[in-house]
Amino acid sequence: MTEPLVWQGLMGGVLIGLAAALMLLGTGRIAGVSGLAARATGLSDSGAPRSLAVAFIVGLPMGALLVALAGQDVVARFPMGTTTLLISGLLVGIGTRLGSGCTSGHGVCGLSRLSKRSIVATVTFMASGVVSVAIANAWGFAW
Repeated sequence: MTEPLVWQGLMGGVLIGLAAALMLLGTGRIAGVSGLAARATGLSDSGAPRSLAVAFIVGLPMGALLVALAGQDVVARFPMGTTTLLISGLLVGIGTRLGSGCTSGHGVCGLSRLSKRSIVATVTFMASGVVSVAIANAWGFAW
């Protein structure tokens, strides 16, 4: 990526905020992806109705598909390889269960409700991300 995609980022952020607001106002539930994924797969018995959780989770990749069908290039790059991606995903999944939520739940929904737990969680994973990138760059894994 050689130039910032300002308008695309702005529109993506607006759509994420709109989806979170609609979910909260329409169902009274938080649009936290890890909780919805756990509910959709049957790992959790609490939370949103299972049909809603499945629809939300299925809708995530469908959004990328719609963008691709509209003629926009959707390119996924995994510079560290598939194995690293899978291990990282597993660790993120474990972290979301330990942290009682994921970035979308805490960062988007929790911060907008001024949840103290979400503020602490968001500061923690943002700081962890900065440290992780600094370490990766120091070890020559910059991308």
